Amino acid sequence: MALPLHDATTSPSDPDDLGGGGEEEEERLASKPLLSSPSTYPSAGTEEGVEELELDRRYAPYARRDAYGAMGRGPLGAAGAGRLAVGAAVLFPLRLAAGVLVLVAYYLVCRVCTLRVEEEEREGGGGGAAGEVEGDGYARLEGWRREGVVRCGRALARAMLFVFGFYWIREYDCRFPDAEDEHQEQSKELGRPGAVVSNHVSYVDILYHMSSSFPSFVAKRSVARLPMVGLISKCLGCIFVQRESKTSDFKGVSGAVTERIQRAHQQKNSPMMLLFPEGTTTNGDYLLPFKTGAFLAKAPVKPVILRYPYKRFSPAWDSMSGARHVFLLLCQFVNNLEVIHLPVYYPSEQEKEDPKLYANNVRKLMAVEGNLILSDLGLAEKRVYHAALNGNNSLPRALHQKDD
Repeated sequence: MALPLHDATTSPSDPDDLGGGGEEEEERLASKPLLSSPSTYPSAGTEEGVEELELDRRYAPYARRDAYGAMGRGPLGAAGAGRLAVGAAVLFPLRLAAGVLVLVAYYLVCRVCTLRVEEEEREGGGGGAAGEVEGDGYARLEGWRREGVVRCGRALARAMLFVFGFYWIREYDCRFPDAEDEHQEQSKELGRPGAVVSNHVSYVDILYHMSSSFPSFVAKRSVARLPMVGLISKCLGCIFVQRESKTSDFKGVSGAVTERIQRAHQQKNSPMMLLFPEGTTTNGDYLLPFKTGAFLAKAPVKPVILRYPYKRFSPAWDSMSGARHVFLLLCQFVNNLEVIHLPVYYPSEQEKEDPKLYANNVRKLMAVEGNLILSDLGLAEKRVYHAALNGNNSLPRALHQKDD
């Protein structure tokens, strides 16, 4: 049953109707305890503690506000240390073993479904230099092979979420007032969305989207060579990009993504693309500027908003190492995930001709419906914040560099 979140009668293109700016943003930040409160830093009350407080305010979209501190190394009380010890001794090894079993099971499914099937090595129509964009993999599997990859993939992705402690996932289907009939008529005339666009909070986002819509992704080329994960990513239809290449042609990447989105929009059996337009993760309270890659195809998109309510450990992956984050996530008894599904967004003719306008309007709509704060920060600022947390203040130039 669809659960309306709230009325959305204002235009998504009107910035004055969004909230989350100026005094409202300051009030919202003040209503939440900052990670860098005097009680959570080992340098509480010192000059170093004051500097960390200022860092968290300046780079608020990346600041952690949970019990473990910015880098996951904050001091814990006796009760917190006891819970972590029990989780490390009992939950972590059990969940790690179960997660490996789920991964192996899906690898075997993919291996069986791709037997005697020729892999497509190149993504056509990308327009980039040779060897910089690869893909399709096994995205065009048909019949029982495709059915097996998709059905088992969705089920096992949900099983992996269960292993990670996400026992219940609350999903809300947002309907705009007096627009349901019009939306149904549009969906018949204009076709299915070509891409899912989502805010980016954690690597867990990918598992959820796999269990929900089983889309394709954009990934580094090195992912294709990883044991087990490489074959799985090819069955997902990932587009593999040589991101570290200094000669990488952006038109090649965007061309491959655009072609895939158009194909998904026009062909019912073609997997949709999943794109995180922010380009990096946040702590889940903010929405960064959107890149235009998901909107160049002029096709409708499906906006999805993910939220991770928490009490002690935040599943948001923003400022700590991957290994430490996975460890703390698996040691937490219960993790929570809430998902808001917005109606398919059909671009106007003006938005089709202006991808930046299209991206900005979708971003504003997601901010309204997800109660997210709009921020102008990006990946460069995140790198500066991480460098400062690690005691390295030699990266001020990153603020003036363009994102990858």
